[in-house]
Amino acid sequence: MSAPGAPGAPGALRSLLMDDLRAHAFAPPPGTLSGVPRIGAEVEFLPVERETRHLAPIFGSSRHSSQALLRAIGAARGWAEHTSEKGVPVFLLPDGGRATFEPGGQIEYSSPPDRSASVVLERMRSFAAVLSEAADARDIDVLTVGIDPVNPADAAPLQLHAPRYARMAAFFATIGPAGARMMRQTASIQINLDPPGGDATAAWRLLNQMAPYLTAMFANSSRYGGRPTGHCSFRAQCWRSLDPGRTGLVGLTGDPIEAYLDFALSARALLVESEPGDFPVFADWAERAGVDESEWQVHLTTLFPEVRPRGHFEVRSIDALPPRWYAAPLALLAGLLYDTDSRHAAVEVTAGANPDLLWTGGREGLRDPAIGRPATALFELALGACRRLGPAVVNAADLAVAAEFFETYTRRGRSPADDVEEPVALGR
Repeated sequence: MSAPGAPGAPGALRSLLMDDLRAHAFAPPPGTLSGVPRIGAEVEFLPVERETRHLAPIFGSSRHSSQALLRAIGAARGWAEHTSEKGVPVFLLPDGGRATFEPGGQIEYSSPPDRSASVVLERMRSFAAVLSEAADARDIDVLTVGIDPVNPADAAPLQLHAPRYARMAAFFATIGPAGARMMRQTASIQINLDPPGGDATAAWRLLNQMAPYLTAMFANSSRYGGRPTGHCSFRAQCWRSLDPGRTGLVGLTGDPIEAYLDFALSARALLVESEPGDFPVFADWAERAGVDESEWQVHLTTLFPEVRPRGHFEVRSIDALPPRWYAAPLALLAGLLYDTDSRHAAVEVTAGANPDLLWTGGREGLRDPAIGRPATALFELALGACRRLGPAVVNAADLAVAAEFFETYTRRGRSPADDVEEPVALGR
C-alpha cells in the first residue's frame, strides 16, 4: 500500500486506508476464520524488589533482574529466548504463549488463542504460579494490581529505550504525568476475542458499550504513591488523562470502520521521522510526505482505545487481578459475545454507554447506580450464557469461580479495589 503526498491525494489515501482496516483490522487473518470464535488473553504483573519496593530492573546481574528471573524459569521449562525488533527480550513458551516486558519492567504473559476460555485460563494460572514461585526465591514480590501502588513515576524509570518508547515518552510528557505512569507503572488483563459469526460491527459496538462497566467491575488500582487516590481504578484515570485523540470509545454509532479511520487519521503521529518535539497529526503528515504500509501499521499500534481492532478485538478496560479471579472477566466476555441471546440482551443493557461513563466507572466503580445496575445485569446474563455454551467454552470449575466473583463483588456493588489496603504479592 502506498499513496502519494501530492495535493488531491487525501481522497485516494482515505480509500486505501479504509480498505486496509476492513481487510485486516476488522477481519481475521486469512486462514483463521473457521466458524468457531477464539479467545485469548494478555496479563501483566508488577515485579517489585521486596526490600526497596521498587519495580525490579529488567537487565543486569542483580538477583532481582526480571530477565534473569525468566531465564531461570525458561531453562527449566524449555522456553526459547530471542530479542524483538524493539530490542525487548521475548520468551517463547511450549504452549504457544510468550512472556515479555513493558517499558517500566512489567512482565507480560500472552496466551495463544483457543476456542475454550478454560484452556486459556489454565495457561494463565500456570504462568502466574511458576512466576510467583521463582520470584519468591529471589526476594521479588509480584503484584497483581492495576498500578504500582507505592512509587511515584519518578521512582519508576523507563527501562526500555528503543526509539518507539523514547518517542512515546517524549510525546506524553508534553501532556502531563499520566503517560509516564501508564507506560511504566500500570498492569492490566487484556482479553482478545474473535467476533462471532464474522459479525464484526455488532461485536465492536457491544464491546465498546461494555467498556465503562468492565472498568468498574474489575477496578483494582485505588492506591498510588502510597496513598488512596479517590479512584477505584487509578489506572483508568491515567488513560482518561493521557491523550483523548488516541484513547477512549470509538464507533458507538455509525460505521465503526469509518469511525476508526477518522480516529486514526486525527491522532498525532508519534513515530514518524520528523523534527524533535514535532508530533504532526497523522493525516497532515501523510498528505505532506506520503505514507507506506509499514508506517500506517506502526501508527495503528500507537492508538490505545478501550477496544482495539487487530484482526480480533482487544478489550483493554480491565485492571490486573489476582489469578484467583482470572475466570471472571473471561467468562463474562465469552458468555456475552458468543451466546446469541445474551449478546442481543447485553446490547440493550449497555445502550446508555458514553465517554462520560468511562470517567464514572473508573472513579466510582459500581457505587454509581448508572454503572452498578447494568453491570449486575450483564454479569447475570453472562453466567446464564456460559451455562448454555457449556464446558467446551467455560468448564464448571471456572464458571463457579466467575459466579463467586459476582456474588462477592458485582452483586454487592463492590470491586476488588474496595478490598485493597496494602497490596499483597502473588503467592504470599
